[in-house]
Amino acid sequence: QVQLVESGGGLVQPGGSLRLSCAGSGSIFSLNVMGWYRQAPGKQRELVATVTSAGSTNYADSAKGRFTISRENAKNTVSLQMNSLKPEDTAVYYCNLRDIFSQNNYWGQGTQVTVSS
Repeated sequence: QVQLVESGGGLVQPGGSLRLSCAGSGSIFSLNVMGWYRQAPGKQRELVATVTSAGSTNYADSAKGRFTISRENAKNTVSLQMNSLKPEDTAVYYCNLRDIFSQNNYWGQGTQVTVSS
């Protein structure tokens, strides 16, 4: 089994920054994709950004130019640096790991990000 634990959410003013971190543990194979998704009230969960174990990144249009995803393979961690935050970024952010071979998906418990003045 794989466990993912997020940290770093909170309340921030518009234009501010937050850094989310996620630590994975358990039976994690080396070839995987880690990423962040978010879900706002009344909306479906959506992709924010992903990064493969080889370092290839993918961003939602809403995240491009403002968010940066990074990972440390040796520690099974993934981070999301969020700058220039907007009220519409308010959501619960979930860490995700997808095993490339089995296609199993694992989720963290979520961390709340609120952007408000």
